[in-house]
Amino acid sequence: MNLRKFKKGRSIFGFIVGLFITSIFAITFGFVGGFVAVKFFPNKIIQISKDSNSLEMVEEVNSKIQYSSKEEEVVRVVEKASPAVVSIVVTKDIPLFRSNGGFPFDPFGFFNSPFGGFENRIPRGQQEELKYEKRKVGGGTGFFVSEDGLIVTNKHVVEDIDAEYTVLLGDEEEYSVDIIARHPVFDIAILKVVTQEDKKFPVLTLGSSDDIRVGQYALAIGNSLGEFSNSVSLGIISGLSRNLRASDGRGNSESLNDIIQTDAAINPGNSGGPLLDINGNVIGVNVAVARGAENVGFALPINQVKKIVEQVKEKGEITVAFLGIRYVLINKEIQEKNRLTYDYGALVSRGETRTDLAVLPGSPADKVGIIENDIILEINGEKVTEKNDIRMILSKYSVGDKVKIKVLSKGNEKEIEITLESR
Repeated sequence: MNLRKFKKGRSIFGFIVGLFITSIFAITFGFVGGFVAVKFFPNKIIQISKDSNSLEMVEEVNSKIQYSSKEEEVVRVVEKASPAVVSIVVTKDIPLFRSNGGFPFDPFGFFNSPFGGFENRIPRGQQEELKYEKRKVGGGTGFFVSEDGLIVTNKHVVEDIDAEYTVLLGDEEEYSVDIIARHPVFDIAILKVVTQEDKKFPVLTLGSSDDIRVGQYALAIGNSLGEFSNSVSLGIISGLSRNLRASDGRGNSESLNDIIQTDAAINPGNSGGPLLDINGNVIGVNVAVARGAENVGFALPINQVKKIVEQVKEKGEITVAFLGIRYVLINKEIQEKNRLTYDYGALVSRGETRTDLAVLPGSPADKVGIIENDIILEINGEKVTEKNDIRMILSKYSVGDKVKIKVLSKGNEKEIEITLESR
């Protein structure tokens, strides 16, 4: 009996001592475990910790967390550049119709939709025009290049002459804009904010596209999908000097030469936005994306754009130097098929119709005697090739400049000096 009491007493005592030791270990390891969890999972802890002590501890640990140097650079670029990037909103008066004997109750507007609803099945003579309604029909991106409100964007963003255009700044300020100029060759347009305020706008620094390298960081900022303004994507320069033909999905297409390829995500609505280097300098203007591909986007080199911006600042318009010829670029295949002397150059050739003359009467080319079937080989020592065509070479010169052209005419080479005129 005593033995049992003794054993019972030792059990109670042992239980109390064990509980005390266990509590000490639990508190100790709980603290250490909590610290480790906070150290390595700060976001989770800050979401689930509710008591003030835990929050104070998490805040103290979070304050010690540092971004990597590259992250800091990206964040700094975004914070600096975003205020100078604008969302472009395209609006237009859209006609609304209803059938003369149609649908009096259509709360969702399906049957009267101007975009392919039921009214398209009704003969036009049986439709009754009701009114025009202003609707958003498109969007894009632009960025400020002068404090008084000059904006660079793509020409295809503002190509509709019947539409109205406004820009939204990052702080949700909205301004109407005038289209100052659309470039006749490159996919570039210059807009100007219409405001009575004495306001200075933030401006992006235009860098150099001659110095960029494949593999360097690239940031795109834009009005992604026309809905998500100032969306940021980060990637690298994937390729340089790309040449391709781009389509807008409405049957219009154009050649894009010497452009930049990037894997920074570019989506519809990003058109006209800046492609930036890690220092926040604009190195390109986002222009196109490869359909059906993963992160294959393209940007116009900023060096093609800087001259255009300076022209508009100085003269208020874009002037483009031209020769006044139609031509076909020669390559190896064309050379072999037509037994030509050279596998490069531009063959002066008429268009598909009788009015598409090979040489425009009164043009600079006409004045110096260039005729159909002549081949333009070089301009100021630069060979004319598929990757460096006449348009690209002449973009480096201004109206009034004199250039020397090497021409193959009737089997004889000759050099001609020509004065460039305005397109």
